[in-house]
Amino acid sequence: MVKISYAPADELVVHEILQVSKEDLLRERVTPAGTMPLCWCDGVLFSFSSLPMSDDVTRDYLKGKIHWLEVHFAPMEKFTPILALNEEEYKGSMNIRVIDTTVSRMHKDFVKWLKSNIKG
Repeated sequence: MVKISYAPADELVVHEILQVSKEDLLRERVTPAGTMPLCWCDGVLFSFSSLPMSDDVTRDYLKGKIHWLEVHFAPMEKFTPILALNEEEYKGSMNIRVIDTTVSRMHKDFVKWLKSNIKG
């Protein structure tokens, strides 16, 4: 039988955090190929981008350290699975999916840290 191991991350390094309006957060998820989902956890709507996988980033990742290059967030008390962005340039409404990530220990810990360290 194959041995299965579970090794969750034990450190998250965030290099930039920016609070933006919910509308700006929705706008940034619109791409030429469609829309990208947002994360929601414990009253915070957010997106993050990871560092490109280099030798150093891969080494950190294997040691349990994850790097997020940038996080954009906006308060949103209640979870909603679809948010509509109404912009004239899109000639109608664009729907943005929202994923409830409250089951993620890392996301819960990040949002708890965010709420106690970033005043917005």
